[in-house]
Order: sequence, then structure tokens, then C-alpha cells
Amino acid sequence: MQQLKIIIADDHPLFRGALRQALNDIADGAAILEAGTFEAAREATLAHPDADLMLLDLSMPGVSGFSGLMSLRSEISSLPIIIVSASDDTATVRRALELGASGFISKSSGLDDIRAAIRTVLEGGIWVPKDMAACPDQDPAMAELMERLKTLTPQQNRVLSMLAEGLLNKQIAYELGVSEATIKAHVSAILLKLDVDSRTQAVIKLGKVNMALVA
Repeated sequence: MQQLKIIIADDHPLFRGALRQALNDIADGAAILEAGTFEAAREATLAHPDADLMLLDLSMPGVSGFSGLMSLRSEISSLPIIIVSASDDTATVRRALELGASGFISKSSGLDDIRAAIRTVLEGGIWVPKDMAACPDQDPAMAELMERLKTLTPQQNRVLSMLAEGLLNKQIAYELGVSEATIKAHVSAILLKLDVDSRTQAVIKLGKVNMALVA
């Protein structure tokens, strides 16, 4: 049997340790890669395209809210991703799953639930927290926004996340190592895909999706 390869992306060493323990309990001998920032997590996925699973914290240095999940999902569509987060309200869980996560683990979960979630996703299933079974459907406006966000390319997701941090085109160009003209083109494409007229409106749209994380 081929060795499992799993990426743990979380900026808290203690929680990475808890996830590593859960993985060792159910997948003894798995190759476990750890990342403490989003950029390190992204580099790990690119360096190991054969990874079987990623455990991704929503709140990490270098990423804003769901932007990291959206970027990874559009860049590496085949990699199963389980979100791990301290923000575990119904809206956050639902949005994570609708944006392509294969499961959601609350940071308050016990080891048994963490193991069950990992086993389910490794077997090709979707892990939904038990208290999500009867949650109401999402409103149509939010569903449409989520679908629009899914059309962004990985680079557009990164640009939108940086816009949300208040960076100017020149600063974003420097951070991404591209020309300012390239960033302007990305911003124009983002506005078109989100059906808005300004970068401010685009940031507001992203904020609506991330709202549950800061509530």
C-alpha cells in the first residue's frame, strides 16, 4: 500500500501536534508535512501534488478568511481539504463546504471526531459536523455570490485578498513579483466576475462571505 502523504497547515504548533497525533493513530507511517503560514501551505501543495489530504486552518498568516481555501481549490482541484477552525458556526461550516472543502473540523472537537473526519475524507466521503444535519438552506443572494467567487483564478483570489488588506496596486505588484499593469488587469477581471463597479465593492462582497469568521 502506498504511503499516505498529508499536509497540516495551521499556525499553532500545539494544534498541529494534536492533528499529527490523530493522523498517527489512523494512518501509522504517513508522511506528514507541516506549514505555519498560508504561503508555506501553498508551496507544500505545489511541491507535493500527490498529497492525499490537507488539513487547513482558515485563520493563518498570509490569508484572509476563505480566500486561502478558494485559491487552493481553484489551483489544485483534486486535493481533498478539511477545514479546521475555531469559528464553527453554521454559516462558516456551510460556506467552507460550498467553496469546495471536503470536511470541517471544529478546533473544539475531540480526538475521536477528528479521527472520524479524517477517515471519512480519506475514504472519499464528505465530513459534515453532526449538528449541521438540519441547518437551513443558504439564501439565494449568498449562493450566487459564492458561485461568482468560485470563478476567480488562484492569482485573482490572491489579488482580491490583498485588496481586502488595503494594499494598493503597486504594493500588490511588488508582493506578487508582477507588473502593476498585470494587477490592474486582474482587478478588472475580478470586478467583471463579481459584477461590481469598484474595488471597494469587491472587498465588500468578500467581506460578506468572511463575515461569520469575525462575528
